[in-house]
Amino acid sequence: MTVETLTYIVGAIIATLSLVLFGWLTVDSFLKWLEPRRRAGKLLRAVLTLEQYRQLMRRGYVDIPSPRDPQCIYRVPQAPGLVGVIEQGRRKASLCLQPLEQVPDADLVVIHKLMIEADEETYLQTANSFARICDGD
Repeated sequence: MTVETLTYIVGAIIATLSLVLFGWLTVDSFLKWLEPRRRAGKLLRAVLTLEQYRQLMRRGYVDIPSPRDPQCIYRVPQAPGLVGVIEQGRRKASLCLQPLEQVPDADLVVIHKLMIEADEETYLQTANSFARICDGD
């Protein structure tokens, strides 16, 4: 066997091992990401009422009634985004409130719901608010 052939064989072995290692790391990373999402989905299902969960699955958002104002609801999206403040059927403002670290989307919904229901005033003071400029909606 020549040195050139041996070099090609060693290079092929190194390339194969690199691909296997990369594949293993990718699968491991995916599995570590999948478990928190599964747990977040389970928690979401436990926290929302059946009606709220159905609304979230059908429409991509859930309406959380304001504890202090029966004319106001918070429209929380299923994916990261602005929370709508709906008063008498019209969007009056949008709120932005994000955790410092990345969390599964289902956990974001739970965070908004629990904060609104537990301490609406602090929720409103913490969130960045964008008021409606026109009544075109």
